[in-house]
Amino acid sequence: MENLLDQLEEMKALFVYGRSNSYEYRYQQLITLKEALYAHECEIYDALYLDLKKNREECWVTELGFIINEINYALKNLHRWIRPRKAKTNLLNFPSKSYIIHEPLGVVLIIGPWNYPLQLLLTPLVGAIAAGNSAVLKPSEFAPATAAVLKEIIGKAFDKSYVQVIEGDGSSIIPFMMDKFRFDHVFYTGSTVVGQLVYELAAKKLVPVTLELGGKSPCIVEKDANIKVTARRIALTKFTNAGQMCVAPDYVLIHESIRTEFINELKKATENFYTADKVKNYHYGKIINQKHFRRLVAYLQNSTIVFGGNYNEESLFIHPTLVENVSPRDVIMNEEIFGPILPIIGWETDEEVYGIINKNHNPLALYVFTSSRQNELKWTSTIPFGGGCINNAGFHVSNHHLPFGGRGNSGLGNYHGEFSFYTFSHKKAIMKTPVWFDPSIKYPPFKGKLKWLKKLFK
Repeated sequence: MENLLDQLEEMKALFVYGRSNSYEYRYQQLITLKEALYAHECEIYDALYLDLKKNREECWVTELGFIINEINYALKNLHRWIRPRKAKTNLLNFPSKSYIIHEPLGVVLIIGPWNYPLQLLLTPLVGAIAAGNSAVLKPSEFAPATAAVLKEIIGKAFDKSYVQVIEGDGSSIIPFMMDKFRFDHVFYTGSTVVGQLVYELAAKKLVPVTLELGGKSPCIVEKDANIKVTARRIALTKFTNAGQMCVAPDYVLIHESIRTEFINELKKATENFYTADKVKNYHYGKIINQKHFRRLVAYLQNSTIVFGGNYNEESLFIHPTLVENVSPRDVIMNEEIFGPILPIIGWETDEEVYGIINKNHNPLALYVFTSSRQNELKWTSTIPFGGGCINNAGFHVSNHHLPFGGRGNSGLGNYHGEFSFYTFSHKKAIMKTPVWFDPSIKYPPFKGKLKWLKKLFK
């Protein structure tokens, strides 16, 4: 542990020296990361299969390709991001010029989860590098194969004094590091419970944080929705990665008038995508470990299963499952499911929808399916949530032009694309005032100048 603290202090010292501050250095490190990922592409695929049974196509879209896309976008726009930004100057300070410099924060700690163990650790790293920081990466110990590959990739690509991977039990190593060393920013992705603990540790040293947490993300399906397309898009996102996705639909609120037809279409889509004999062994993943497996199986004991429901603990397999007749008081409706179980709840009045969603404030995502502009505005403007989609589910995350993050219980701060650069930067305000203009009205004595001062402060 003492050796770790020495390494962290060395990172701090070298950051202060300013090594990572130039445009050229940052650009080259992003190139280095990109090349390292391509060089270990096959090892990444193998590791993600071992940890989560992800196929290569899914790995590319949701993990490796996602990060490469972020890197390419950063490389294309870095020159623009790091330029000082002009700002307006008020009349009081005429003829000064104002601008904003985006300054690196320092040594940042990035803590990743197990469900997307590559993407959710390295996507923030892209922003941290682009903004000129050094970084400590803590991958999840629950995805050990991916953590080992990450350590190899980062260890070969970067000097330990610039970027390094710290493995180990998160419940002990994270509090130790945050207690003994002051990071300049902590970026955490994971559960709300652990996020609160990280927030408390950071608060002791006034360390700023970004918290990307979870929440029960609802789908609202109106009676005028395209039922077939809606079912396909919900099934795709819900059962990808065996439902272990923070923005997966957690439950569906379906208008009673189309409930039966919707469930039938959802069954067809789920069968075609994930459970038919020709696709299930390749396209469908596994639960991360026995602890989460048993938690999910317990949800099935008090639910009415209308599709799926089979499971096998030895292979950590849970069939994509649809359940009905759940009560807002049930455990399944008071915890983030984070697995391949989808409750379907009928509704007839808007008040019923608000009542259910408001029991779990500030969901990370909201998905509205409707053909009516009036309906989409009604739901998206009256329900607080992190981000979401209209007539889609989850795909807002893949658009690096949009900020991704929660609010309240689902998170603090945001990132992706340019927003990642801002997250890992300090906005430093600068005003430059010439000496050729120096009116006496700005100086004491002020008696008799009130009417002029009022004009200056308009």
